[in-house]
Amino acid sequence: MKSDYDVIVVGAGPAGSVAAATAARQGLDVLLIEKRQEIGEPVRCAEGMIKSGLDRFVEYDPKWVCARINSGRIYAPNGKSLYFHQLDTAGYVIDRNVFDRSLAKAAADEGSEVQVKTQATGLIIENGIVKGINGICMGRNFEARAKVVIGADGIESKIGRWAGLLEPLRLKDVESCAEFVVAGIDIDPECLEFYIGNRISPGGYVWIFPKGKNEANIGLGMLADRYNGIHPIDYLKKYVDSRFPEGRIIQSISGAVPVCDLSYRLSTAGLMLAGDGGRLVDPLLGAGIMNAMVSGRLAGNIAANAIKGGDVSAKALERYDMGIHSSIGKAIRRNYHVKEFIVNCSDWQINLVIAAIKKLRVEDIPISELFIEVTTSGLPLLKVARMVV
Repeated sequence: MKSDYDVIVVGAGPAGSVAAATAARQGLDVLLIEKRQEIGEPVRCAEGMIKSGLDRFVEYDPKWVCARINSGRIYAPNGKSLYFHQLDTAGYVIDRNVFDRSLAKAAADEGSEVQVKTQATGLIIENGIVKGINGICMGRNFEARAKVVIGADGIESKIGRWAGLLEPLRLKDVESCAEFVVAGIDIDPECLEFYIGNRISPGGYVWIFPKGKNEANIGLGMLADRYNGIHPIDYLKKYVDSRFPEGRIIQSISGAVPVCDLSYRLSTAGLMLAGDGGRLVDPLLGAGIMNAMVSGRLAGNIAANAIKGGDVSAKALERYDMGIHSSIGKAIRRNYHVKEFIVNCSDWQINLVIAAIKKLRVEDIPISELFIEVTTSGLPLLKVARMVV
């Protein structure tokens, strides 16, 4: 490892790898580090991804596709459901191990230096400007300087806290999640299923994402401030035992997902935050992969322009914040308020909302168009919800 780079990217998830590839493609000297010994491990994700826009970031490879999704079903607490269809493939359930590694390989192919088992332990800050990182690489301390540091180190981001950009998350803005990979079950291999209700998951929902004909990611998220002594994994075990008594749990994972409002600043002099490291997760849907890649590409481009212009000041990198706020930030801000509305609904109110939406024949809208409507428009469904509750 060298001691000087143009850009250091901390975290080799989708945000970090896309940022590194973007910067390296423009001729910058880039270091991409990952604290774990294997990129993509451990998987803390339902692994669902909408197809729309994916080809802007990565070439399709069947190696990382577990299932093609063309429909979705949302269940109310009373068992009534909304069914959304798509004539063509709307999205995928992917293998994050393979997918993340393919993105990191793309970064390396563009010229990035990739180092695993390498962890940032602090920022080098001089006169209020981030100048690089201190870290440990395979047990040895090191110092690496850079013109720009990009923090893409996940929900537990230390980079954001060290830079003074992120405050501790409030319990009401964190989903505590558990997920099983369950085999030997009878499911529709092309349909996503969501179950909403405070009895099944306080302030959250259960998801079933197929990974093939008889296998699925089955997970549950609940708001951390709704903890009542019962752990999410216990809620999930109860659900799986009831719904799929024949199923075999072959993997169990747990983690947390930020479901917070958009932070006011995600950059400072010499530094930007991307992906989960900037808490850029859709608070309503819990989706983070596409937002991670969008923010990673933007960070890589802003870094390249700033370095080539010889100005990495807070003012220069503020263009990153402007780009986030004018793109994915709109959906994050709006869907945070939608999330706040929904989690404060009782089960009977959710039943009424689902019934009202069903009368509007929203089910006739293809699932990909509905996703775009929910994440990029004025969300008329929220107005419906407010009218009926």
